[in-house]
Parts: sequence; structure tokens; C-alpha cells
Amino acid sequence: MRCFIELSYDGSAYHGWQRQPESISVQQVMEETLSELIGQKTIVVGCGRTDTGVHASIFYAHFEWHGEFGARFKDYGQLAWKLNGMLPDDVGVRRIFEVGDRDHARFTAQERAYTYWVHTAKDPFLEGRSTRIYQELDLEAMNAGAKCLVQKADFAAFCKVGSLQKTTICDVRMAQWQREDVHRLRFDISADRFLRNMVRAVVGTLVDVGRGRMAPEMVEDVLRSKDRGRAGMSAAACGLYLSRIDYPFLA
Repeated sequence: MRCFIELSYDGSAYHGWQRQPESISVQQVMEETLSELIGQKTIVVGCGRTDTGVHASIFYAHFEWHGEFGARFKDYGQLAWKLNGMLPDDVGVRRIFEVGDRDHARFTAQERAYTYWVHTAKDPFLEGRSTRIYQELDLEAMNAGAKCLVQKADFAAFCKVGSLQKTTICDVRMAQWQREDVHRLRFDISADRFLRNMVRAVVGTLVDVGRGRMAPEMVEDVLRSKDRGRAGMSAAACGLYLSRIDYPFLA
């Protein structure tokens, strides 16, 4: 049977979700811990891949359970509780539940959302959790630029050069900045899919707009160019969080 894991993690100490040959990843930690707990080698398939240092407020992964579940655990709650007891403090399981054999953590997802946090005043409690910008930003201009991105289009201009993507077409359904307090801003973006480094490239471009380095309407020109060199520099990883994944069976 197939089981889903709902989890979250602080990505500061990891080289992303996906296994790496010589670097620690969240997937490696999850697979090794789960395999040890249930007594058999277990592959854990994630809903996507996050970059080095990127966090996940919510993340889904699935694995196959072979054998009699009741012989090892009372219920999925006990399994989640024991797994949490073995995982490091920066990875936490919220729940584990059974799904259909065709439900896939990556391919069944209908929409994904990311949140990016920015602060403009020094705050030691946000270190590693948000990106500090050393000047005030024009929120209205950044939102005008963000509106240019809400469309189904080729987002190659916001994709890491050299990425092996079958297609760079994405359907961006929402992109908006809002002020949380005097010195803190958040950016939310949702789409059917995201390209490698896409959100950080978008944020870097919109921050250039907020700094007055780029007019809001130029964001459309960057998008149409399909040229990564026209977009802004990628924003730091520490401010980025995978914040939502929608599945039809969780509606």
C-alpha cells in the first residue's frame, strides 16, 4: 500500500530535498530514518525538489508499505510519533496516511505555492529565516510588476541556466506582495509547477523593481525575452518556503 507523509523542515543544514552524491539532503535523512524504523529499505518520493537552504512549511512525500502494518504499529499516528522521535529537530512529521496506489506526491499535485520573506531592519530572530534588504522597498511598484507574471507563459527567463527541463511553460495563478509590519514583507506565488530557481529569480527581479532599478512594466519584457540574463539576481535561499501543495484527495 502507498502512504503519504506530511512534513515540514528547516532547510538551513541541507542541500535541498533530493539526494546528493556527497552532501546531506532531507530525502536522505527521511529515507534512512524510515528504513531503520520499519526494518526494511524504503524509498521516499517527494512532491518536488527544494534548493539548498530553502525551507518547507509543508511538504508531501510517499513511500510503499510492504507487509502487515498492524504487526508493527497500532496506527499511523504511532508511526508518525516514533518517526519524529528519531528524526533530527529540523525535520518534523505532521501525519502519515494511506492513499490510493495511483496517488503520487509529485505528479498528482495540482498546484504549488511558495512564500518569500523579506525584512528591512536588522532582526537577530529572523537570521536564516528571512532575507534582509538594506533599503525600503516600493510595495506598490513590486505588485505592479508581479501582476505581469500572472499568466501561462514561458518562464525560461526565471529558470537556472543549464537546468534540464522538458518544458519551461508554467501557469502562474497568483503573485502578490503584502506588508506584514513596518519592516517585514512577504511574497506569495502559486502555479501548476515551478522551474529550478524560479521563485528566487522572480523575487530578485521584483526587489529590483522595489528599489527603483527597474520599471514594473519591464517585468513583462523580461518574461518575453526568455533570457535569464535580463532578470534580476536570485534572492537568497533563506527567505524561501514551500508553503502549500494541493491534491484532489485533500480537497
